[in-house]
Amino acid sequence: MVIVAGFTVLVAGIAMIVLPGPAVVVIPIGLAILATEFIWARKLLNSVKERIERLRKRD
Repeated sequence: MVIVAGFTVLVAGIAMIVLPGPAVVVIPIGLAILATEFIWARKLLNSVKERIERLRKRD
């Protein structure tokens, strides 16, 4: 169930890149759900967090 929910939220977030919606919020949520099961998702989520933190420090 966790895997299905995670991939569903992630795919919805990716679709929101071209469709109206908060893709920037939904994609990390999907990755966070998948990170509970997959190491690759945890690494990708950490990479996203680091990029966001670098952007915050630049401003």
